Amino acid sequence: MDKQTAFTVPMLAPPTDDVDGGAGIRASYTVEQADPARHGQALRLLIERMYGWRGLNLVESAMPTGRPDRITLVASENGEVCGTMTLGLDDEQGLLADTLYPDELAALRSRGARLCELSRLAMDTRHNSREVLGALIHLVYIHARLIHRSTDAVIEVHPRHAAFYRRMLGFRIIGAERICPRVDAPAVLMHLELSHMDEQIARFGGTADPQARTLYPYFLSREAQDSILGTLVAACSTGLRPPLSC
Repeated sequence: MDKQTAFTVPMLAPPTDDVDGGAGIRASYTVEQADPARHGQALRLLIERMYGWRGLNLVESAMPTGRPDRITLVASENGEVCGTMTLGLDDEQGLLADTLYPDELAALRSRGARLCELSRLAMDTRHNSREVLGALIHLVYIHARLIHRSTDAVIEVHPRHAAFYRRMLGFRIIGAERICPRVDAPAVLMHLELSHMDEQIARFGGTADPQARTLYPYFLSREAQDSILGTLVAACSTGLRPPLSC
């Protein structure tokens, strides 16, 4: 994503819905690729604050290390950062999860999986709406699935958060509990075939059904997805940014 390209995402539903007790967002917000100069300090503070609130001790830097196979997205409202997530694309250097779960990831790769990894998810509790989280994950999906052709996603989460990812997105646990050195806390490895996300977006994206038991109705519509994909592909074709960070 070109760092000058920010996607404005309107409210899909009244600002009464939230995740984990958040207050909800009351206006449109933007999702864009993080720019260290503009977002670095805000992202670091957000991640450290939200990880600390959940009892996690972030050992490594909140910002990416400059590797071209990682894309950090940031959501903001009126210039205030309210959410972030990083996408890691598998290459010869591997994924963060290879540290704890090399055998599990090797098994997926041996079956022909093109892996990607979700990490550094943080949401400000004052803006912890399903719309923001849905938009962030959907933009990650566009990069991973539609641009870089990933087939499977993995994520390391604290065991007490695993039920959320299973219920809301369809992830399943494939790696036993171990201590993650990046947050000095227990973690399990979860896996999702992105074909499941394909189906759920096609069926529910953009509907904002208040009775929904998953996060997919708070993803973008297929029309919005196709428009964003076209913008990103066009930006890549003009050479504004390298393909891994378009």
